[in-house]
Amino acid sequence: MAKNLQVTIDKDSGFCFGVVYAIDMAEEILEEDGYLYCLGDIVHNDEEVARLKAKGLRIIEHSALKDLSNEKVLIRAHGEAPETYRTALENNITLIDASCPVVLKLQNRIKTSHDDQEKILIFGKHGHAEVIGLQGQTNNEALVFQDIDELDAVELPPSFTLYSQTTKSVDKFYAIKEELLRRGYEVKANDTICRQVSNRYEDLGDFARQYDKIVFVSGKKSSNGKVLYDVCKQANPESYFISDPAELDISIFQPNETIGICGATSTPMWLMKAVKENLEQL
Repeated sequence: MAKNLQVTIDKDSGFCFGVVYAIDMAEEILEEDGYLYCLGDIVHNDEEVARLKAKGLRIIEHSALKDLSNEKVLIRAHGEAPETYRTALENNITLIDASCPVVLKLQNRIKTSHDDQEKILIFGKHGHAEVIGLQGQTNNEALVFQDIDELDAVELPPSFTLYSQTTKSVDKFYAIKEELLRRGYEVKANDTICRQVSNRYEDLGDFARQYDKIVFVSGKKSSNGKVLYDVCKQANPESYFISDPAELDISIFQPNETIGICGATSTPMWLMKAVKENLEQL
């Protein structure tokens, strides 16, 4: 018997402008040259990476950059550390720089702070591409932490400047700032969180509450996806995380239910549409 599900995709879900910009740039060059190197996954979504690889995108690790010369290499939206630009210059590599403007602005601010001899703390995910680029602006001297508990065992200077990875939770950033002030530190806090991401927290909660069930589509590597999925789950306990339409557990859906589909800022719209089609065929 057909389940007759009423399925709606969140109109605000899908790529943020930084990712759209990087993918547009990549596709333009792939069309012209037939191939293009990219430093790391262009986006934290395996399905979108596979689509672009089929068009000729060649994903390389940083260690492979020094062995390349006279090639074009794309820098993705997450941005890069100064070291990458130096290697490119030495090897006559043309960098196609698709760093997100929000990330570039943050890199510049961190570099200025570092040049002014400020001690820098960065609230961000260890090993994340954006965070590596930010740390690079400080000669890797900045202290990165993803949870305030990590700072318990660290001897911090009496005063420092606090920055955040652009995709972190605004609420959590301000809670960390308040806790550090409470502990007696002098904190110069810079809220550098991307509003296109942070505004989605509120909107997504509103979206999730409107439906019987929520299907959240995101790559497993996306830190932004994990945060946004938690927002959905809090607003609607009947929220389910998938990376691919094949992961849908069709037994959970009851006839005539309303289903909302949403995703991370790294989730392509074509993937959410594929999930919608699958649900509508049940």
